Amino acid sequence: MKHLITVSLLFISLAASAEIIVKDAWVRTTVAEQKVTGAFMQITSDKAVKLVGANSTVAEALEIHEMSMQGDVMKMRQVNEVVIDAGKSVELKPGSYHIMLMNLKKPVQAGSTVNLNLEFQDTEGKKQSVKVKAQARASAKEDAGHAHHHGH
Repeated sequence: MKHLITVSLLFISLAASAEIIVKDAWVRTTVAEQKVTGAFMQITSDKAVKLVGANSTVAEALEIHEMSMQGDVMKMRQVNEVVIDAGKSVELKPGSYHIMLMNLKKPVQAGSTVNLNLEFQDTEGKKQSVKVKAQARASAKEDAGHAHHHGH
């Protein structure tokens, strides 16, 4: 009977976790002296969750940022969370929400893989961690302006 209760509790805790899917994760490559870069991806969850943090062994600090236009000026600011509604997708992309990797320990080279650990929180306050392997690649021309925002 004791084992049946343990197994039942295990299934209850598994059922409580959201199914979070991360697709197309990538990190912008850097040059030798560059100490910051951005991570981008598409996140979908079957339950309402918030992306509340991230970490990686390649950088001393990771922060969630949002870029937006204010008049004719592109502004970037740190945010505490990105809301992912149940059954919806949120894209972290250049010129919008993204994850900043700061104080890089070494340059991020094209073709390499960057391991990220994303932290999510559900509506009940329960935290869940998702491991992501992001491919390093050069930025596209349309997001080249982001590379100039190194003074965080």
